[in-house]
Amino acid sequence: MTKAIQAEPKAAETDGRSGAAVRVDSVDIRFGSFHAVHDMSLDIAAGEFLCLLGPSGCGKSTLLSSLAGFVAPHRGGLTVDGAPVTGPDPELGMVFQSSEALFDWLTVRQNVAFGPRMRGRSRAEQNALADEYLALVGLRHCADRFPSQLSGGMRQRVQIARVLANQPRVVLMDEPFGALDAQTRQVMQEEMARIWQASGCTVVFVTHDIDEAILLADRVAVMTAGPAATLKSVYRVDLPRPRDESDPAALELRRALRQDIGEEVRKALRDQGLDPEEER
Repeated sequence: MTKAIQAEPKAAETDGRSGAAVRVDSVDIRFGSFHAVHDMSLDIAAGEFLCLLGPSGCGKSTLLSSLAGFVAPHRGGLTVDGAPVTGPDPELGMVFQSSEALFDWLTVRQNVAFGPRMRGRSRAEQNALADEYLALVGLRHCADRFPSQLSGGMRQRVQIARVLANQPRVVLMDEPFGALDAQTRQVMQEEMARIWQASGCTVVFVTHDIDEAILLADRVAVMTAGPAATLKSVYRVDLPRPRDESDPAALELRRALRQDIGEEVRKALRDQGLDPEEER
């Protein structure tokens, strides 16, 4: 485990990966007078699984929305394999925290086939892609059900399948398991690692959960507290998969991440006129 803000991304070693390299280059994001993200720079290798971690309100989701093309940066650039991000693109798939993004009036198969349908694929191609990605997330047997007939974890898997059916090169995930109970969340984390390895996509995954980041990521990027949040540190997770949370290297990394985030939380409290030391 190495802490280094200059840590270089490690390209995926598996042959046939379809992910794209992502560059965040001196990005500033503002909403009127509010300065959300300041001078953020980060390189993400093709096929890498990168987790964005940081205190609540530090701009993780804002940066992800900018990568998805939903929010234009005030300054700086975002590129995917060298091409600028200028707006939403099928190459960039977004998985939201809430499964309410699914269409309740469509079956599971129709939900997953929606993207290929909008891109002009034939009915046969739509169904073939839907079945392929439903099988990948383990829900082929639920194809004819409606979202309301599924559990929360199953609906999130449908949302992942719907994004993957567009065959994006980059998948952006905004705390997708945050609303799930602890047991379902653990299962989904294990499933996500398997799905990522099978799909070959580059994944940028926002989370506030340190253990989740250690379980999933090739690297963990920690952001400072907002406003005007930026990159604080980057850690490579040099642990074999599947990961053992009791591994001494995992425990060391957890301590380092807790320390980094704790520093930022205390700073944010001081900026608000509170003294975290006095609270003790």
